[in-house]
Amino acid sequence: MSKKYERRVSELVRQHLSMLIETRLKDPRVSGVSVTDVAVTSDTRHAKVYYSLIGDEKAREQAASGLESAGGWLRHELGIHLHTRHTPELVFVFDPSMEQGARVSDLLDELKEKEAARMRTAPESGNSPETEIKPNTSDSPEDGGGSEAVRGSDTGDSEQKE
Repeated sequence: MSKKYERRVSELVRQHLSMLIETRLKDPRVSGVSVTDVAVTSDTRHAKVYYSLIGDEKAREQAASGLESAGGWLRHELGIHLHTRHTPELVFVFDPSMEQGARVSDLLDELKEKEAARMRTAPESGNSPETEIKPNTSDSPEDGGGSEAVRGSDTGDSEQKE
């Protein structure tokens, strides 16, 4: 089968599973589970369903067992909606990307708070970040620096020769 067909089936499986888990699955163990990606094999007989959940290890284990126990029902419902020759066998894999994103966001917020606190104390001590920045005194033409006096000296020399 073509890669385009695999991507199309993967996207359909992801959309339908997301809808089924959010709206029709009544198991409290899978509340808050998001389907992040689906990878279908070329023969569309197997699908790895990547899911994410923000919570502790216990919540992840409960979600994994809830998804495994609902796997048969999800596959049956998927077969009704997909209209493909084969309904893929579902394998659920935890995807830690949402947790990692939340951790990065928390770290950035913490960094922003520290920077704001530093900026509040910096003017009081006289060490403002604006005063620490020094102008570019480079004479290289690549960075647009250079002294106008050096450039002007060429025109001054030519005027003296005339």
